[in-house]
Amino acid sequence: MYKILCKKELNPTVTMMEIEAPLVANKAKAGQFIILRVDEEGERIPLTIAGANKETGGVKIIFQIVGATTEKLNHKKEGEYIQDFAGPLGKPTEIEGKKSVCIVGGGVGCAIALPVAQAFKEQGAEVTSIIGFRSKDLLILEDEFRAASSELIVMSDDGSYGRHGNVTVPLKEMLDAGKHFDEIITIGPVIMMKFVTLTAKPYNVPVTVSMNPIMIDGTGMCGGCRLTLNVDGKKVTKFACVDGPDFNGYEVDFDEAMSRGRMYFPFERHAHEETCNLFKQA
Repeated sequence: MYKILCKKELNPTVTMMEIEAPLVANKAKAGQFIILRVDEEGERIPLTIAGANKETGGVKIIFQIVGATTEKLNHKKEGEYIQDFAGPLGKPTEIEGKKSVCIVGGGVGCAIALPVAQAFKEQGAEVTSIIGFRSKDLLILEDEFRAASSELIVMSDDGSYGRHGNVTVPLKEMLDAGKHFDEIITIGPVIMMKFVTLTAKPYNVPVTVSMNPIMIDGTGMCGGCRLTLNVDGKKVTKFACVDGPDFNGYEVDFDEAMSRGRMYFPFERHAHEETCNLFKQA
């Protein structure tokens, strides 16, 4: 059992928790993830590690309440316990050897992007961060990104905060102006990562995307997280849990990834509604 050390609402649909898991905290690096179960009968879900403290043994996770399991998890209180918390899993983001990077985060994907930005800053890289949200009400982690960045640009789709527009607008402006980046790292909705990659392609800037498809075991056995990559004109199958979650954005078949992800929406909605009704009746 793993104790919830801290719980904080970041916005109406996104929650941060710190879980007591010293073995995970001691090994965790930026870009890796964990798999948890809320209780003995719960499903396994992957969540990216949003921070780790080796001294306290705490591991931060940030999740959006979208399905049955995240609804159950959000009903847990500080001081209570969850059943399983396995990790760190996946390959860490490659940090070494880069002097100037652009971190592009969208929505709850900013929770994954933040530790990456922090890791680059710690090694002395110049970090430009662009974070985007649908509206001001959904903004998260602005102060943390500002502390980890040489420059921070906040975008909102409706213009209610920061600049009006999506994250590709300032990215293209900087690339047009001759701004040099050793790498662009983008994390967020698949459609956003697709268009960040398309925006960067004419400028020949390397783009890394963090893929978060459906995942069950996290060890490459189930095949649920498979992705198709186009490598040197050939289609190659990779698994996000063991080969990623980071991939070369120019190789990912984004359209297939989006199509596979949409397959589970009706089931997730139904399961979420059932779970909400159970809590209402309790």
